[in-house]
Amino acid sequence: MAMRATLRCLSANFSPRLPLLSSAGRDNRAARLRWVSGTRRTFSSCSVLSTALKFTEKHEWVQVEGGIGTVGISSYAQDALGDVVYCGLPEVGQRLEQMGTTLTFTCKAYYYFVLNCLSFCIPAALVDEFGALESVKAASELYSPLTGEVTAINTQLAENPGLVNKDCYAEGWLIKMTIEKPEEVDALMDQAAYDKFIKSLEE
Repeated sequence: MAMRATLRCLSANFSPRLPLLSSAGRDNRAARLRWVSGTRRTFSSCSVLSTALKFTEKHEWVQVEGGIGTVGISSYAQDALGDVVYCGLPEVGQRLEQMGTTLTFTCKAYYYFVLNCLSFCIPAALVDEFGALESVKAASELYSPLTGEVTAINTQLAENPGLVNKDCYAEGWLIKMTIEKPEEVDALMDQAAYDKFIKSLEE
């Protein structure tokens, strides 16, 4: 049965039967985007999965090796987005909170009769996304599946964002990050659970 949905993040129900999607681009402009039934992309090399992959309900995957997590989007997500033409990624060293980004800024407080100032950090408002992907059909924000610090970004995506579609589980990875809370990894879905989750979205 056809239904309407809002595509703001990768947690949207990506189904080939959706006739209409709504998305937000880099400039946060709302856009109405049409999904054409029957144009589902082939998964190519994305269908080859590692048993070590863990997934989020926002359709991101993470693979942990040597205390570092590699993050990307699932084949289901790239298929729903279509041909990716832009990848907005965070800077190396940026700290991420699970499913959001916490920023800090430095300010100065002055006290009466005190000549010196005191510098301190105050947490800023929680920023929902750490990056974004744009395609010819839609745009979607990226959310961190874990808490940690960005150690690397996939610089190849600047010149070749289509790697996200071509090889989403290998060359199309997005970021690498430290893992501050191992229990967050354990709480993510394994491949079997994610497949079941995807099936529930398509029913």
